[in-house]
Amino acid sequence: MSGDIDSRVSDSNDFISLSPGANDNASGMAGVIEAARVLSKYKFENSIIYVGLSGEEQGLYGGAGLAKYAKEQNWEIIGVLNNDMIGNIEGVDGIIDNISFRIFSEPTPANESEISRKKRRFYGGEVDGNSRQLARYIHKTVTKYMPEMNPMMIYRLDRFGRGGHHRPFNDLGYAGVRIMEAHENYNRQHQDIRIENGIRYGDVISGVNFKYAKKLTAVNAINLASLGWSPKEPENVKIGGAVKPSTELKWEKPNNSKILGYKIYWRETTSPYWENSRFVGDVNQYTLKGIVIDNYLFGVSSVGKNNQESIVVFPKEVFN
Repeated sequence: MSGDIDSRVSDSNDFISLSPGANDNASGMAGVIEAARVLSKYKFENSIIYVGLSGEEQGLYGGAGLAKYAKEQNWEIIGVLNNDMIGNIEGVDGIIDNISFRIFSEPTPANESEISRKKRRFYGGEVDGNSRQLARYIHKTVTKYMPEMNPMMIYRLDRFGRGGHHRPFNDLGYAGVRIMEAHENYNRQHQDIRIENGIRYGDVISGVNFKYAKKLTAVNAINLASLGWSPKEPENVKIGGAVKPSTELKWEKPNNSKILGYKIYWRETTSPYWENSRFVGDVNQYTLKGIVIDNYLFGVSSVGKNNQESIVVFPKEVFN
């Protein structure tokens, strides 16, 4: 879980003017610290790392440095939850909303091979990269444990033409998303503190809704805990079933004695969420009879003996 140690005014290189950065991004950093405080009382199978990243406004330098270090150290990163602005409920569009939030995710890995891109043209998967599966996992977890919230999956890397500290991880192939408020107020972002034409500008603490920031911190905490307790994902997931009345999936079992079995998911090609699932037990292949491969998209997850699930893995290979 990451937040940005940054604040800025109209000029991103102005280090002299007063720049409180209350929502952007003291709110995200407060969320990281609070999630660490709460979850430090529990033990997890997987490591949870809490980071504050600097230099975001000047070029995503903090994220780029950590992503490079992670790659050099061969870290197995399940997912990066980047929190940037989680405290504003009053949008510049006039909407006040304290239950909705956005999950930004790119569709496919930025560093995928040309071969993978060519295969996708024939086999599908345009919206099924690892970051998009992480976003679906977060949506599912929040819907289950915080039904009062409205998680909005946004099919974009980030806001239109903009970027955040999950992107350097995406650049290296890691799953990563941005979690943030649904309605931004641009008068409170990247602005010199002032009153102009009766409008107040500046990122001051009065613009932060603490109860909302608490909710989005909880969104992170429940997902960090779920991923922390989750088993390893199935490996080398493959799919077959062309011109057949059924669909078959195969995978390799990860080296994990705490896996109870595996669950197959499928959904209509136009659906953003996994609609159907079937627990198939401790096997490494399964045939979905009567389900035609042309009409659905498929994935496989691992289910632990503690009933926690891994992120769904989309098949990358095809067999006859």
